[in-house]
Amino acid sequence: MDFVLLIKAAIMGLVEGLTEFLPISSTGHLILAGSLLDFHDEKAKVFDIAIQTGAIFAVILVYWPKVWGTLVALPSQREARRFATNVFIGFLPAVVLGLLFGKAIQAHLFTPQVVATTFILGGLVILWAEARQRPMTKHDHPEDRVRIHHVENMTPRDALKVGLVQCLAMVPGTSRSGATIIGGMLLGLSRKAATDFSFYLAMPTLIGAGAYSLYKQRDILAWSDAPMFVVGLVFSFISAWLCVRWLLRYIAHHSFVPFAWYRIAFGVLIWVSAHQGWVQWA
Repeated sequence: MDFVLLIKAAIMGLVEGLTEFLPISSTGHLILAGSLLDFHDEKAKVFDIAIQTGAIFAVILVYWPKVWGTLVALPSQREARRFATNVFIGFLPAVVLGLLFGKAIQAHLFTPQVVATTFILGGLVILWAEARQRPMTKHDHPEDRVRIHHVENMTPRDALKVGLVQCLAMVPGTSRSGATIIGGMLLGLSRKAATDFSFYLAMPTLIGAGAYSLYKQRDILAWSDAPMFVVGLVFSFISAWLCVRWLLRYIAHHSFVPFAWYRIAFGVLIWVSAHQGWVQWA
C-alpha cells in the first residue's frame, strides 16, 4: 500500500470538502493542491470528481430531517411533491447542457487565464449581490426586494432559473455553490433560502457527476485504487460536514463579502503563479 498516495488523497479530500460548498470554487483549489502534491494525472482527475460524493453525503446528513420528511410525505403531501419537483427542475439544465457542452468546455476553458478571470468576476458579482440584499431605500426599485425567504415558497420558474445559473459552474473557477447561491440572491431569494436550495440542488448534481465520471473512466481504474478513493471520500465527508454546519451558522449573521475579496485575491494569485511558472495549472 502506497502511504504517500493515501496522504495525498486525504489532503485532496480535505480541500474538496472545505471548498465545495463555499462560493470560492473547489476546482481552482483542487488544481492548486494537485499541482503542489504532484497529483494531477488522468486518474487524479477522476478522483477529484468522485470524492464530491463524500462531500454531498455530508450535506445529506446535515439536511436529513428535511430529506427524509420529503421522501415520506411524497405520496400524500402536495408541498413535498412541489419541493421535489423544484429540485428536479433545477437539476435538469445541468444534465442537458453538461452532456451537450461538457467535453468542449474541458477542452477549451480549463486554462489558468479562464480560471483566474472567473474567480475575479465571481468576486465582483458577490459584492454586487450582497449590495442588493441591503434594506430598500426610497431610491431602490421594488424588484430589488427579497421575494423568497424559504425554499418551500419557490415556484418551478424560480427553480428553473437557479438551475440555469448553476450551469455557469461548468466554466472552471465559477463555483457551483457560488453560482447557485449568488444567482439565487440576484433572482430574489434571501441569503438563507439561496444557500439551502444550493445544497438541495447539489445532491443529485454531484452524485450524478461522480457516478458518470467513474463509469466513463472505468477503464483506467483498478481495484487497487479503492483505498485511495475511500480515503478521499472519508476526508471529503468529514471536512464538508464541518464546513456546511459552520456555513449555516455564519450566514445567519454575516454576508458573503469576505468570500468575494478572497476570490479576487485568489484570482490574482492564479494569474501571477501561472505567469511565473510557479504552479502547473493543468
